[in-house]
Amino acid sequence: MPIYEYQSSDRSKSCDYCRDGFDLLRKLSDPAPAACPRCGASVTKLISAHSVGFSRSGLDQRAQNAGFTKLKRLGKGEYEKKF
Repeated sequence: MPIYEYQSSDRSKSCDYCRDGFDLLRKLSDPAPAACPRCGASVTKLISAHSVGFSRSGLDQRAQNAGFTKLKRLGKGEYEKKF
């Protein structure tokens, strides 16, 4: 289940919990919350590192550390070993 981040839409009518932002672990099929679970103020979903994905370089580094080999195709039947 993904983790989503939410923050208050109107900071003047919100509590500390939603003003600073909060995380919710939700199923993809669950509807997005329209209000803060503590004070009832309206909230919006934030774009965060959790929802953006992962970096390719980090994935390559983990594969290399695990002992995998990465090959780059140079031409028909020719490959160069990257690591």
